[in-house]
Amino acid sequence: MSDLGLRNIFNRLADNLAKDTLVQTQVNNLRNDLQVDRVVLYYFYRQWQGQVTFESLSSPKFSIFGSTGPDECFNGEYAAMYQQGRVRAIENIETEPITDCHRDFLRSLQVRANLVVPVLPPKGLWGLLIAHHCRTPRVWTKDNIAAMKKGATALAEANSIRHG
Repeated sequence: MSDLGLRNIFNRLADNLAKDTLVQTQVNNLRNDLQVDRVVLYYFYRQWQGQVTFESLSSPKFSIFGSTGPDECFNGEYAAMYQQGRVRAIENIETEPITDCHRDFLRSLQVRANLVVPVLPPKGLWGLLIAHHCRTPRVWTKDNIAAMKKGATALAEANSIRHG
């Protein structure tokens, strides 16, 4: 293998490590700042198909690492809203007017309240930064939403995500 080939492999590995470190730091900081049970990154690896690739947990019992979500619930209509910057704050999944599919999915993940913010680099919807409160419903404050938006923006503006 040529020196150029080795350099390209090294650069890709370094970029992936930088991205992984950045994402894990963001989800850890957000979980601590928001005092929630779980913060995850749901990464889109194909159009509207993705999975939880990073998580920060208050307890290992809340792990959903690798979860792919209900594809039938997340369709092009929802994706288009997130591409436009939609932020979704649900204080109580039992009283919020959401589809049965969505409510059942959230119940299966032990979610009582959630906050979803898109990660939007210039190339389009890359992922969703999601905070889950699992033990009780929760009122999401303007500061909570601002913190999540700031975290999503930091990810979207990172070179390893913008150009990755």
